[in-house]
Amino acid sequence: MTRRDPRVVTFRKSSYSEGANGCVEVSVQDSHHMVRVSRDPQGGHLTIGRDVWAALVSQIKRGTYDL
Repeated sequence: MTRRDPRVVTFRKSSYSEGANGCVEVSVQDSHHMVRVSRDPQGGHLTIGRDVWAALVSQIKRGTYDL
């Protein structure tokens, strides 16, 4: 897996955020996803494998977490 510098990758914010500044942003890179908080883009990011990302999204859609 190639590691990319998070300062030069393109992160996107959900269209559901309606311009709010307290959302997460995601960048899809090869076999992983990079996630960061939009209000602190220089504060670091979390790298998640594609299979873990898919499981997380599935659990969120099922209502597993109180979001």
